[in-house]
Amino acid sequence: MAAPTNADVTVSADGVNLGKAGGPSTRFSLNLRQSGIFVAFALIIVLFTVLTDGALLQPQNISNIVVQNSYILILAIGMILIIIAGHIDLSVGSVVAVTGSVAAVLMVRNDVPWPLAVLITLVVGGLIGAWQGYWIAYFGIPAFIVTLAGMLLFRALTLTVLGNQGIGPFPDEVRTLSNGFTEAYLGNIGLGPLGGADLFSLIVGVVAVAGIGLTQWRTRAARLGYDQPVDPMPLFLAKIGVAALVVLFIVVQLARFRNLPWVLVLLAALTIGYSLLTSRTVFGRQIYAVGGNLQAATLSGVKVKSVVFWIFVNMGVLAALAGIIFAGRLNQAGPTAGNAFELDAIAAAFIGGAAVQGGVGRVVGALTGGLIMGVINNGMSLLGAPSERVMLVKGLVLLAAVAFDVWTKRRAGVSR
Repeated sequence: MAAPTNADVTVSADGVNLGKAGGPSTRFSLNLRQSGIFVAFALIIVLFTVLTDGALLQPQNISNIVVQNSYILILAIGMILIIIAGHIDLSVGSVVAVTGSVAAVLMVRNDVPWPLAVLITLVVGGLIGAWQGYWIAYFGIPAFIVTLAGMLLFRALTLTVLGNQGIGPFPDEVRTLSNGFTEAYLGNIGLGPLGGADLFSLIVGVVAVAGIGLTQWRTRAARLGYDQPVDPMPLFLAKIGVAALVVLFIVVQLARFRNLPWVLVLLAALTIGYSLLTSRTVFGRQIYAVGGNLQAATLSGVKVKSVVFWIFVNMGVLAALAGIIFAGRLNQAGPTAGNAFELDAIAAAFIGGAAVQGGVGRVVGALTGGLIMGVINNGMSLLGAPSERVMLVKGLVLLAAVAFDVWTKRRAGVSR
């Protein structure tokens, strides 16, 4: 048998890179669980672009997809951490409703300055998360039961506060955060047949692409430094190029419409922050350890109860943020706000590559899963599909994602 060379191809269903020992090598490694979601997302976009005669990728529609799904994406960031740790949260929709009502009571009924009202609302969300986290982490009640009770409890509190009527309107600053766009700080620039576009937004896009390239380059250099296999340079550059083209296309389309939505700026900050948390911090590694092997994590000295408690506190804060965004977008806090949001957030996490048993998942994957749900909603709306057909497609996509996760686990188990 011929000796392996640097051109060897390794396909790993469970993310295990089968590089050769004895030094760094360059080889094509395909992680089906992590990469498959991006391929599926691209195919879904192509499908709906064709079916809608290009309407899906029009500047205004891309902006609508971002704004209309921002609160689900915020919830998905918190939900992926909980699912990685092997738990679930069924209460986030009700927490969105009750925190939105708290924000409305503070800002509208009591004229509390909006920055202070937002801060208080986030603290309330954190306290709700701490309440649930205590029963789960320290009292030992399963998260499914605690958050199911929370779903009923916080919905009841919302109805108690609001009754059958909504409270609004919200201050302009809150509505701007939910629906507004960045200013044309540097004016417009001509893009030939594409017309004019906001220069500041384009600069932000270029900086984002440079940041992605630099981060990936440093990651590749670090892997080489630890004698870990990496992709061949042509393939590495191709991946960076595709990512750059996607980011620049989205930014150009947004710059042609009404600049960057503020919620997109918020989501970008959350994505960077939580990606660093999960990949570069001790606490992030502990979350994966708790979900991957609880007994081993305990024996390794991980404070499991503390980790579980704080991820639920975090979920409460993010649910409160989503509640403010959603209420600001509607310009009122309503008693039915947040209905079924927990299902969309859970679906986003699983579609984005989270494992049913925990221990696996990425923030970027959860956001991609949420965008897949959003594109399906938007694309089928453009096609005039009835709501029951939209639910049918979303259900099938979720089932396929979980089935794929189970299949990759079985394949990995057989291969080893």
